[in-house]
Amino acid sequence: MISIEEIYKLYKRFPSIQTDTRRLAKDDLFFALKGENFNGNLFAQQAIDKGAAYAMVDEQHATISSEKIILVDNVLLTLQDLAKYHRQQFSIPFLAITGSNGKTTTKELVHAVLSTAFKTYTTEGNLNNHIGIPLTILKVKTDAQIAVIEMGANHLKEIEGYCKYTLPTHGIITNCGKAHLEGFGSIEGVRKGKGELYDFLRNNKGTVFVMWDYDYLREMSKGIRQIISYGTKDAFINGSIFQNEPFLSIDISGAIAIKEISTQLTGDYNLPNILAAVTVGNYFGVEPDKIKSAIENYAPSNSRSQLIEFNSNKIILDAYNANPSSMKAAIENIAKFNVKDKILILGGMAELGKESLQEHENILSLITKYQWKDVVLVGGDFLKLHHPYRKFENSIQAKEWFQKQHFHDTYLLVKGSRSMQMEKVIEK
Repeated sequence: MISIEEIYKLYKRFPSIQTDTRRLAKDDLFFALKGENFNGNLFAQQAIDKGAAYAMVDEQHATISSEKIILVDNVLLTLQDLAKYHRQQFSIPFLAITGSNGKTTTKELVHAVLSTAFKTYTTEGNLNNHIGIPLTILKVKTDAQIAVIEMGANHLKEIEGYCKYTLPTHGIITNCGKAHLEGFGSIEGVRKGKGELYDFLRNNKGTVFVMWDYDYLREMSKGIRQIISYGTKDAFINGSIFQNEPFLSIDISGAIAIKEISTQLTGDYNLPNILAAVTVGNYFGVEPDKIKSAIENYAPSNSRSQLIEFNSNKIILDAYNANPSSMKAAIENIAKFNVKDKILILGGMAELGKESLQEHENILSLITKYQWKDVVLVGGDFLKLHHPYRKFENSIQAKEWFQKQHFHDTYLLVKGSRSMQMEKVIEK
């Protein structure tokens, strides 16, 4: 059987890895991954025919008579082992970011800040799972000075597994909220699962950046060699909001002072994400004016805290994902806006297990505390509950309703779990 050292030599010659023959380019290394509904082994010969340098397979029948098809015990584990071997060639900081909410925005902001001073590699999009993380590591080139790796998880031992080949030196847990309760079982399970990052850094003399306002993160981070705090008070770096409508503007005090960072982000729930980026930048010696400009120039995309102007209306599109914690924060944020007409268009929340109905009930109770021009609830467990609001089975039906409306000078929040595809409501 071929060794990981030999595979690494091939990777050094052909450093582009692909797991999908539809995206394959000449001289890529093809890794034939398989899952419940697909088997990449069946496409190994096709990959070679399309110009792949080599194909890694783990099923004997796929080893069609070609010296370019290499049999390994397990393609996924080989990919992860290769990523670990590549990671071990670097002595640079590897910053891992996880959390229930805000990890992708935090990752993007941290990357924006660090990139002003360092050659920084980071996770593309949200490739933050057992396949995406090793692929991200294998895209880190020899000129790298810092790497920022996002880690998503929906059950225990997942982050622990990622750390084994990412080998982070620094870490951020953005928060631990009511997300993926179906997999974690409870909020305590969420903290234990996300805390696996702290466990690794504690055992390996790492550094963590901790949101000091969250008592549970203070407790979870005890015993870690170096803790750098950020928050709204009593932290190494503090932040305060001076404007939140429509965009968030903040002041920084404490270890550094930065006045009036005017962001392109909506929602006071983004304050911790911005503070994390400021704190990381300061820790690595990025100049305050570069930190400020990097954050101000960052424009959110992919349905994350995007502000879209539609005629005279403003739409907060935060539909990439949703859980009870982020849904509550988004509703409370728009409720604070000093405008007359506000509308909620909310999709159901997924992966909440036995808590799902109660968590949707809690959102309904929260909605009743404020005045709204209209409330539209779409799909999921919202359909199982009695309420006085508009109800649609899916985002397409909600879109049909939306296109018949004639709103003016109105703020709209569009949010829901990924499976709800709430961005379709406002598509033209």
